[in-house]
Amino acid sequence: MEMTRRELAKLALSGLPATGLLAIPPFARAQRAVKPNSKVSGVQIGLNVPYNFGGRDMPTDEVLDRCLTLGVNAVEMRSQPVESFLASPAAAGKKATPEEMRKWRAAVSMDRVRAFRKKFEDAGVRIEIVKYDGIYNMADEEVDYCFTLARTLGANAISCEIDVKHTQRIGTFADKHKLMVGYHGHATTTPAHWEAAFAQARYNGANLDLGHFLAGNNTSPVPFLKHHHARITHVHVKDRKLKDGPNVPFGEGDTPITEALQVIRDNKWPIQATIEFEYTVPPGSDRMAELAKCVAYCRRALVS
Repeated sequence: MEMTRRELAKLALSGLPATGLLAIPPFARAQRAVKPNSKVSGVQIGLNVPYNFGGRDMPTDEVLDRCLTLGVNAVEMRSQPVESFLASPAAAGKKATPEEMRKWRAAVSMDRVRAFRKKFEDAGVRIEIVKYDGIYNMADEEVDYCFTLARTLGANAISCEIDVKHTQRIGTFADKHKLMVGYHGHATTTPAHWEAAFAQARYNGANLDLGHFLAGNNTSPVPFLKHHHARITHVHVKDRKLKDGPNVPFGEGDTPITEALQVIRDNKWPIQATIEFEYTVPPGSDRMAELAKCVAYCRRALVS
């Protein structure tokens, strides 16, 4: 169900411009008078895209339009939309062998990557982190490509799932390129997993998922955030319940979202607060309406 104008107005009062929630067709982007701004009290609110919109790949214009619709100006971008834009063998859901992808990545022109970046930055959206799936299975030259691609897109970090068997190898590339890698943790990830990675390479870092940490470790993620803030590339903002509880709408779980965001704010740490949407959409709503609520929740937390 689409949001009504009255509902949009209510969200506007909470800090999210109502005009930013109206659908913006691609042809209208150039005419947009005000660029999106989701940096609140010094903290950059971001989105995990296009994952938040329901998948790992999506046409470039659709990803950008949805970010603009939500008034968000910084993202953690999955690599799939970028590589689809670059006409990868796996574009549009096609099957491609690892060897086909390896050869293609070796020949990709960074000029096209710069064009992808320009499309987003011209609209006012920065790609601050690039997320890679399957990086541990890539050949060395492909891992180099991943870091080069991220830097060309303007990112200050890459991210991937944490696997302690491989973090030392990826860390050598992070140190070589002097670009942070934020290892994403789930409920089974403990502080010791990240601390082991930190010891392996200077540019090994953490993508601290606030909800997963709370649910899996049964304790607040804030002390870890405070102790290791210099190694945290970004936090994933979601709400979960203790004891491996479910994902729930923001404010209905046990995750100290407001406290974590305010700690980042008060210490002026350059850590993106990346919304990762994983709770079930309530009856009568839709993903975009719920994402708008998530953005508004984070905005309120940062101005209170």
